[in-house]
Formats: sequence, structure tokens, C-alpha cells
Amino acid sequence: MDEEPLRLSTPAGRWVLTAAVLGSAVVSLDATVVNVALPTIGRDLDADVAGMRWTVNGYALTLASLILLGGSLGDRFGRRRVFIIGVAWFGVASLMCGLAPNLETLVLARALQGVGGALLTPGSLAMISSSFHPADRARAIGAWSGLGGVSAALGPLLGGALLEQSWRLVFLINLPLTVFVIGLALRHVPESLDPTAPRRPDLAGSVTGAIGLGGITYALIAAGGSSTTVVLVAALIGIMGLVAFVLTERRSNHPLIPLDIFTSKQFTAANLVTFALYAAISGTFFLLAIVLQVVTGLSPLQAGAATLPLTAIMLTLSSRTGALAARIGPRRPMTFGPLIMAGGLLLMLRIGSTAGYLTDVLPAVIVFGLGLSLTVAPLTAAVLAAAEDRHAGVASGVNNAVARTAGLLSVAVLPLAMGLSGDDFNRPGPLAHGFHTAVIGGAVLVAVSALIAWFGVSDHILDDTAAVTASSVRETPEPYHCALTEPPATPTVQPNSHTG
Repeated sequence: MDEEPLRLSTPAGRWVLTAAVLGSAVVSLDATVVNVALPTIGRDLDADVAGMRWTVNGYALTLASLILLGGSLGDRFGRRRVFIIGVAWFGVASLMCGLAPNLETLVLARALQGVGGALLTPGSLAMISSSFHPADRARAIGAWSGLGGVSAALGPLLGGALLEQSWRLVFLINLPLTVFVIGLALRHVPESLDPTAPRRPDLAGSVTGAIGLGGITYALIAAGGSSTTVVLVAALIGIMGLVAFVLTERRSNHPLIPLDIFTSKQFTAANLVTFALYAAISGTFFLLAIVLQVVTGLSPLQAGAATLPLTAIMLTLSSRTGALAARIGPRRPMTFGPLIMAGGLLLMLRIGSTAGYLTDVLPAVIVFGLGLSLTVAPLTAAVLAAAEDRHAGVASGVNNAVARTAGLLSVAVLPLAMGLSGDDFNRPGPLAHGFHTAVIGGAVLVAVSALIAWFGVSDHILDDTAAVTASSVRETPEPYHCALTEPPATPTVQPNSHTG
């Protein structure tokens, strides 16, 4: 007999939430901690602007390319099982990063880190969606979002502290954390899967998607530093790869992305919001940690601590905004949150060589954090609510892929749009000017996401989903379904798999 859905107030529910949060924290922490370390890594390994971008994008490329496959594998073979494999893979790749003797080895190891991240990230959220009672799901997602945001915000502070010793510790710190997460998941997380998931993974879709993103990314990073022919060939390969990906998905009997998931206009709209938001967030924070060191003159530890108030704001407000979205719907938080974020980005125009932390940096961080905490949990809940329960892993994978792709392209495009090349990341004047251009562009992007949310997302999507599912639980408690003509395919929790 399948286990009953978990409640957030129980020890079992809190253990599952903790495992999911810590698993996703490994990925988000690493993504942000490296930004603070980039100037030091660049000096130690003699990396120019392109090399520093590849240090970020080598990781982001494999993560974005394979995260859909990670969600699909979790649905097919078990979300906990694939999650644990991803955490272990990430730990081994982190060891390789910490021991890398040169830039080329570091970029390769970062790419392998992305593979591990692609396996564990969709599972961390899908475990929550498939394990928790509908009445607690929005709160659990809100807590997951908030604590995940905390880990991302703590990344720069931790990175700054570790850089006092060695940049290699930025990666080696992942080893004890991954070991702990694996033990926690093995003991406390119930297994879940989609019994209707295809038996064979869509490898053709994964390969063509990776080629498409890889070609476009290489072209954007190489532009301005390589010959026009190389850039055009890479761009053409990328475009052909993306076209092949779309054709493959349309014809496949077991696509990475089931086409029926996009019949929901709200799912599409929520993912467009995600793309615009995360393009702005990724680009801004990729640059901010560097600007605070090179332009403003802060130490790595000070630059990392500069965004610490964001941690407190996310920790305090995100779970509450998840509950707020469950009560009033996600449309208004997803609209007003990005507008507040845009205000915070515009305040970053005050950051320059003479900027003071209390007068210039802190106000921008606080305003941006208020908007972000209002947005993230409702957005995540809306994405999952817009998809069927049986597509929980796929929906999570799609949304994560959209966010990672947005960050990947943003980091690739920004230096080109800012006119930075060579050693410009070490020159305060060009870097400050480019940063101001970037934050204006980011403010425009998040404002666009607010418009998409207002016109594309319903205020009742969470109410409708919760009502249908809760009604199903009341009417047919074991197994629970909508009781129309037959039970729909829903994620199955394996018996006797929960030991906590």
C-alpha cells in the first residue's frame, strides 16, 4: 500500500524538506560562490574575460542542457535514486575542481559539476511535489524556495571567507555537504516515480539540445575575440542543433518534454517569466561580486558579505509569500515582486568607485531582496500547479532548464553587450560603465516579466489545483484520484521506502 502524503508539521515531512533544500543548496551555493572567486581564479590561472566566462558557463551549459534529462530520469527510475546519484556525482566533480592544475581542467571539471547538478536539481523539487499533502505543498515549496535563496545568498559570503585561504576551498567545501545529503536522503526520503514515464530516455533530444546551447554559447563568448568565421560556424551549429532538438521532440515517442505540458498557457507564461527574471538575476550577480572588488575596492570577504541582507530577507519572507500565493493566487506577487526588483536594480546605478556600502550598496540589495522574496515561491508554485502531477519531474526540469539557460545566455551576452574583452574585468573604468549598462538592461527584463505575469498567469491556478486534488483525497483516500472514469497517472510512492 502506498504511503499517505506527508504533512509539513511532522518530523518525516521536515526531514524530506531538509534533504531537498540541502540538495538544491549544493548547486545554488556553488553557482554563487564561484562569482566571488573569479578575480582570484583569473589571476592564479592567468584567465582573461573569456576564460572567466567559461568557468561560469562550462558549468551552466551542461546543467541547462541535461536538466530535462535529469527530470525525466527521475520520473522513470525514481526521484530519490537519481537525486542521490546526482549529489554523489557533484561531489566527485567538486573534488576535481579543487585539484585543477590549470584553467582547461577547471572548465572541464565545472562541466562535470553541471552534469551532477542536472541530475539532482529537478529531483529536489519533485520530491516535495510528489511527497507532500496538497494542503502543505505551497508552504513546502515556499520554504524550499526561501532556504534555497538563502544558500545562494550565503555563497558570496562563504566564498569570500574561503578565499582568505585558497580559491580551491570554494570547491572542496562541497565534499562534506554532499556526503551528509546522501545519508539524509537514504534514510528519510520516500521514493517516488511516474509509472507512465517512458522506459527509454530521450538521448537524441539531450544531445541535440546540448549541441544547440553549446554552439550558441560558444559563439557569444567567442564574439569579439575570435575570427568572424569561427563565430558564424559556432552560431550555425547552435541554430541547427536547436532546430534538430525541436524536430526530435515533435517526432519522439518518449520526448524529454511531453508536448501536452505546453497546452497550459499558464505553464508557458510562468516559464517566460522565469526566463526574463533569471537572465537579469544571473547577469547582475555575475558582475556585482566582481564590481565590488575591482571597482569599489572591497576585499573578497567584504564583497561576499555585501549581499548578506538578501539572505535575511529571503529567510524571513519566502515561506510567507508561498502561503500568500496559496491564499490570493500567484499573479499579484509575480507582478509586483519583479517591479520592486527593477527598483533595486536601478539603485545599483549608484555603485561605483566612490560608493559607500550603507548609502549605495545596502539600499539596492534590500529593495532587490524584497522583490525577489515576493516573486520566487509564487512563481515556483505556479509552474508546478500548471502541470499535471504525473509531470512533476518534467515540469520542474523544464523550469530549471529555462532558468539555467537564461543565466547561461545572460553571462555569455553581457560582456559582449558591455564591450568588455581581454583584461577589462581588471580595469575599474570599463567595468563600472559596463555594469551600469547591464543593470539598466536587467531592470527592463524584470519589468517585462511583470507584464507577462499580469496578463498570462491566473490568480486562481493554485486554488483550482489544490481544490481538485484535495477533493480527490477526500472522495477516494486510497488511492487518491479525481474519480472521473479512472484514476489518472500520478507519481507513485514506493512502499516501505521511508525509514525516517
